[in-house]
Amino acid sequence: MYSVEFYRAPGGDCPVEEFLNGLQLKVRAKTAKWLQLLQEEGPDLRRPYADMLQDGIRELRLSFGRIEVRVLYFIEGTDIVLTNGFLKKTARIPPAEIELARRLRALWLAER
Repeated sequence: MYSVEFYRAPGGDCPVEEFLNGLQLKVRAKTAKWLQLLQEEGPDLRRPYADMLQDGIRELRLSFGRIEVRVLYFIEGTDIVLTNGFLKKTARIPPAEIELARRLRALWLAER
């Protein structure tokens, strides 16, 4: 079993928590189910639930009607660290979202 944690900056900011709190209740509930699958399966969780993006950054993928939710994360050992999330509106993942996940991973690793 893997542990899922939200990246939290030293000042207390938590981008993924802020994103999730802004979602509709039903969308948040479905996201919680997908996070449980991620905790159970870890890196073995594949499409349609999760996918590898680049440089070790992965995405948790879920749809709720026309809403496309993406939560970015990385895995270190048995730790799954959720970095940020967004509503997907285009075919490609916005490069700024991947870059944010990379920066947060670098900060998380530096804290260890």
